[in-house]
Amino acid sequence: MSDTSAVESDCLFCKIVSGEIPGEIVHVTERTVAFRDINGQAPTHVLVVPRAHYPNAAALAAGDPEASAELVTAAAAVAAAEGHDDYRLVFNTGAGVGQTVFHTHLHLLAGRAMTWPPG
Repeated sequence: MSDTSAVESDCLFCKIVSGEIPGEIVHVTERTVAFRDINGQAPTHVLVVPRAHYPNAAALAAGDPEASAELVTAAAAVAAAEGHDDYRLVFNTGAGVGQTVFHTHLHLLAGRAMTWPPG
């Protein structure tokens, strides 16, 4: 999808970005919106999404590399604002690895010890 204003009418995250569905928004930029995950897996679990609809991280990187980079920058700003120097960033791309909402989203996890490898 090359249209950066693209929205999917049945997409949960498009609805949160547009304000149609409430979310606990913690950070906003021209290209991104960050909000708390309703099923948090860490004391800080924030999803950073592009405003435009892309189904996964690879599609976003190909279609709007600047927005792709801005997801990481926005996540770093949220981590800093919440007092975290150490944090984990995760993209899930595809149902086989746990992606359940097919709108690119970056998970920011912080506030607890994490093991490696994940999952």
